[in-house]
Amino acid sequence: MKIGDIVVRKSYGGDITFKIIDVMYVDNTDVYLLKGINLRIEADSLSEDLELVSEDNIGEIDKVFNKKVNTAIKRILVNRVKGTRGYRAGTIDINGKIKEMQSKQEKYKEYKEYKNKDMVFGRPGKILHVDGDPEYLEVCLKTYKQLSLDAVGRVISEKDQPNEIVNLVKEVKPDIVVITGHDGMVKGVTDYINLNSYRNSKYFVESVIALRSYNSNYDDLVIFAGACQSCYEAILDAGANFASSPNRVLIHCLDPVLVAEKIAYTNVENVVAIEDVIQNTITGLKGIGGLQTRGKYREGFPKSQYI
Repeated sequence: MKIGDIVVRKSYGGDITFKIIDVMYVDNTDVYLLKGINLRIEADSLSEDLELVSEDNIGEIDKVFNKKVNTAIKRILVNRVKGTRGYRAGTIDINGKIKEMQSKQEKYKEYKEYKNKDMVFGRPGKILHVDGDPEYLEVCLKTYKQLSLDAVGRVISEKDQPNEIVNLVKEVKPDIVVITGHDGMVKGVTDYINLNSYRNSKYFVESVIALRSYNSNYDDLVIFAGACQSCYEAILDAGANFASSPNRVLIHCLDPVLVAEKIAYTNVENVVAIEDVIQNTITGLKGIGGLQTRGKYREGFPKSQYI
């Protein structure tokens, strides 16, 4: 087997699809370093536990997640209010229908907006996405574009993120910052709160601390940080609005994107309920959590006749 091959692990029933990213020679044995195709997971394995597969023959978990991704993107695009595009206050059921719970005054306001919908325009929040993995970032940037989001991406290794994140924010001037990459619990540890039990959680924590020293307002600068199995509590305590992973599960590559989308397209007048943000993700409440946060979508009026 060689670097770039697509494989599954036989001992795990071929549940997750990996790409071989490196080969190490340890104790006269080849040890293969693996990266999840869809999940933000890194692992290592001996050759006898690996089975080559085609890119079309993905694992069962990957198939489920891919279906969820397609469903989530379709739901997002359908649920954006036509004309004013930003999410309004309300709840979204599993069929993607918005149930409006408004007073007579709010209904009258909505009628006026509908009447003038051709004159209304809007701007979602700007996103800075810092990722330790270039392939994951590429997938995320394509999805941001598909969702009509203004996103700037930078590939920075997890250990270097704390030293570079503030300067990047000063340069890009985003409304929302996503800090992610790879993470995971060290094999055999049982202390789930100790940052030394994780591969990269300490770097995510340090990055958030640096950002909150620069801008302490949770609604002014919205932060998502974490990856697979990250130390959720420590990242939130450092000042993040959203983090992974409450149940120390693997999160999907696009979960940070879907969190950012919900905030970016929620009207600035509204505070987004954390349940709505989680519902927007692939992994759900076991993988993503956080705090109530004000939306970043701003409506404008009137629309320029020259655009």
